[in-house]
Amino acid sequence: MSVDLIWVIVGLILLVIGIVFSVLPVIPGQVLSWGSLMILQLQSDPPFTARFLFVWALITAGVTLLDYFVPVWGTKKFGGSKTGVWGATIGLIIGIFFFPPFGLIIGPFIGAFIGELIAGKDSRVALKSGFGSFLGFVAGTMMKLVISLIMGYFFIINAFNL
Repeated sequence: MSVDLIWVIVGLILLVIGIVFSVLPVIPGQVLSWGSLMILQLQSDPPFTARFLFVWALITAGVTLLDYFVPVWGTKKFGGSKTGVWGATIGLIIGIFFFPPFGLIIGPFIGAFIGELIAGKDSRVALKSGFGSFLGFVAGTMMKLVISLIMGYFFIINAFNL
């Protein structure tokens, strides 16, 4: 097995993990997806320019930062509190493991709703906050997934010379 093939295999594994973790809130998957592009650079004939990698590093960093602010913004925009944000995060994690695949969508909403009720808000405000949190998590997840898939496209066409 050639060294270049080993880098492609390692990069492909990193890419797949990156795409999966773009949806799962454990580690930032988009960073792993960008790492797969960097792994591909270790080939004897690196496929990307430094400028290309730098631009994708900036995009990745920007989406990573936005991912922390968009759910908070969504929750706060709809009248939520920090307790609602925490509830949405916990709801997402519980939903992923106990109610896949629907828990990924419903978990943040229910978690934010319960978090706001715990914080003492009435059910109308809690429902509105839950909806905002849900929209924020969906937007953040979609951003991460889209850029991971785009980087996956660049990885595949360059790794397999398509």
